[in-house]
Amino acid sequence: MNLPTSARRPLEGERFQVIVIGGGINGVAIARQCARAGRRTLLIEQHDFASGTTSRSTRIVHGGLRYLENGELGLVRESLRERQRLLQERPHLVHPIEFLLALGPNSRRGALSVRAGLWLYQRMGGKRLQSETVQSEWNKLQRLLDAGRRWSIFSYEDAQCEFPERLVAEWLGEALEAGAVARNHTQVLAIDVRHGRAQGVLLRDKLSGREERVEGTWVVNATGPWVDRLCQRSRIDTKGAMVGGVRGSHIVLPKFAGAPDAAVYSECPDGHMFFVVPWNDQILVGATEVPDHGDPAKTEPSQDEVEYLLRSLARLFPKTRILRDAVRFAFCGIRPLPASAQQNPSKITRRHIFHHHAEDGAANAISVIGGKLTTAAQLARGCVIEMGLRPKEASTVAVVPEDGLDPLLDQLVVQIANTAGTGERSARGIVEWHGRRSSAIARLAREDTKMRAPLCSHTEHIVAEAVDAFTDECAITLADVLLRRVPVALGPCWSQACGREAVARIRAAVGWSEKQAAAELENFEVERAAFLRKPVQAATPLLAAAD
Repeated sequence: MNLPTSARRPLEGERFQVIVIGGGINGVAIARQCARAGRRTLLIEQHDFASGTTSRSTRIVHGGLRYLENGELGLVRESLRERQRLLQERPHLVHPIEFLLALGPNSRRGALSVRAGLWLYQRMGGKRLQSETVQSEWNKLQRLLDAGRRWSIFSYEDAQCEFPERLVAEWLGEALEAGAVARNHTQVLAIDVRHGRAQGVLLRDKLSGREERVEGTWVVNATGPWVDRLCQRSRIDTKGAMVGGVRGSHIVLPKFAGAPDAAVYSECPDGHMFFVVPWNDQILVGATEVPDHGDPAKTEPSQDEVEYLLRSLARLFPKTRILRDAVRFAFCGIRPLPASAQQNPSKITRRHIFHHHAEDGAANAISVIGGKLTTAAQLARGCVIEMGLRPKEASTVAVVPEDGLDPLLDQLVVQIANTAGTGERSARGIVEWHGRRSSAIARLAREDTKMRAPLCSHTEHIVAEAVDAFTDECAITLADVLLRRVPVALGPCWSQACGREAVARIRAAVGWSEKQAAAELENFEVERAAFLRKPVQAATPLLAAAD
């Protein structure tokens, strides 16, 4: 099988109208918009698409209640509009979720102001997204809270994208369909600036070690927390930092008895807000906000942050016995927020900024600062306007029917199961992760029993999904597949045995040698351990169960 590792053609001397650097959700969205606008576009990512800040988020698509608190009504309105767009266009990846806002008696947020804020939030967001399930979830939460304190509990709706890695993969595929060229595992050594203008980029292919110079009319620096570092390497003097990095750490725990299916939004002991979100059959807790100006590639959750989140969770749910060694893993990323003298990271705007470098001696170069998962598509539309282009949307949109997504989903699941020759559970997993690509994966699965084999004994996801990731979604390594394109390695049951099982079955389908398969597995384990950190274990409970 001819995998992309051996099929990547040289780029030396080629010319593009737009070169986008950075393959997170913002960069991929920008490349998609540029390609749809008819511009020859190159997208470059130093590691893998969605492997940075995008994969380290709280995985919520929301308008941002906290932005209301900061008075950013325009950002809230824009975010809620984009939330609705994603719910309509990507219903298999983005779905409504009930939130319960739990505030203790000492909260600095008064009930009256909270009710007013939620009323405004709902008015700006439009009609409710799903049927009423508030009372049962409210009762579950009430049983877990400290009965000795007076809690105020409010409900509202937002949305969740459990796997933004898959959203990036879909947008990447649409960029490629529109004519874009994409290169992951390719480092931009510098933006080529001559005669006061960005002329292109100098690249290094990290797979072959080959260095190439590529010309471009426009260069977009969408590298997130690496924005300033790229400018420094390119000798673009911005007269100071553009990005003020803020580390956001999360912990992931197993589901505990009585946990509500709704997400919970509450206060840490110091008043900072945090989320407790059902995610991937686990519980995701976060995020912290800690200034971090170090190397974004080397950042990791501190033990203090893990303890902080555990204390906040135990304070919220004192009846639940929470052990430090119950934490399955912790992960973190750097939010590329605008540089600010503001001491409180929560007060820094989440609105994105486009910095044109003409005054820095590099005309036709733009750096993208800030942004978030919810508004990535809107950011991309704004970026193409900055380049004098007209945004162009796809002609077809997958709108949810009036009777909801479930009937449409069920119909597609049956179709995929019949085509692929798999059970309905496997077909449902394919549909929920791959949307309109499900048919191509089903046809691939039909060809060979090896393709229909599960990636490991704990999952319904199959080898055909991994092969499709290699052939059609720019995956190069085993980690690209198992952590991002078919992210089964983020699941609660994943172990080293699962990794060995998966690589053996993928090897049988794609023809890797024994040596190559061993190297892929080793590199995957190293990358997963660097991303999903196991905190230092302790045998004593953080907080004993209440009597």
